[in-house]
Amino acid sequence: MYPIIASDLDGTLLNPDHRLTPFTYQTLRLLVQKGVHFVFATGRHYVDVGQMRDNLGISAYMITSNGARVHNTDGELIFSQNLEEDIARELVAMHYHHPHVFTNVYRDEAWFLNRDRPEEEDFFRESNFAYQIYQDGGLPTDGISKVFFTCSDPDQLDPIEQALLARWGDRVNVSFSLPTCLEVMAGGVSKGHALEAVAKRLGYSLQECITFGDGMNDVEMLSMSGRGCIMQNGAPKLKARLPELEIIGSNADDAVPHYLRNMFGV
Repeated sequence: MYPIIASDLDGTLLNPDHRLTPFTYQTLRLLVQKGVHFVFATGRHYVDVGQMRDNLGISAYMITSNGARVHNTDGELIFSQNLEEDIARELVAMHYHHPHVFTNVYRDEAWFLNRDRPEEEDFFRESNFAYQIYQDGGLPTDGISKVFFTCSDPDQLDPIEQALLARWGDRVNVSFSLPTCLEVMAGGVSKGHALEAVAKRLGYSLQECITFGDGMNDVEMLSMSGRGCIMQNGAPKLKARLPELEIIGSNADDAVPHYLRNMFGV
């Protein structure tokens, strides 16, 4: 048995429609009632995840922006690491006018986008989190936890990843949460390192955590924890990177709650 469960959301705990199914709702409530510590570990913004947690009515830690923010069960910020301002300044401007790539910015309690993209709303069916449009050169660069680039054509994001790594190296952590979403955080930020801090705060080690994920932004969390489980629908690059880990079912079939019910007997 693992006293701490940490799960990614999109592609993992959420179904393909980006919703928590009734079965998932019930499972998480039963596990928390049983005394298990549940941790949301996601690239999403903490305001968005906080609404989900409130809707569930459970006590849970929140690792958000891929580890750049950690909130405790009372919703209090206990860890924060922003992008360095010179890096953030370049990131928010470098592809502002790109015809196909959208620039997203998580700054403090807000989400900014360089231009309107209504399809983004499809991801927010469990909360009421919405973006604001920012003007080129008009966005302050302090308090930025994450910048991410989205594009319907993944091939246009690969060269951006290489350029960012060549430009800043270890000063940034760059990873794909989806083939169409390239995320940039401060160097050293990851879900795995954030979970290590949460586990220590709760009196446990990473080896006492079980984790679930589907994207390259889950690599550290899955590889550092006692047991890491990869979704069947997970990224092929993730499966190739961590071939020793167990592959469970799909998020379309509520694989995570089924797996947890079998493990914990609830």
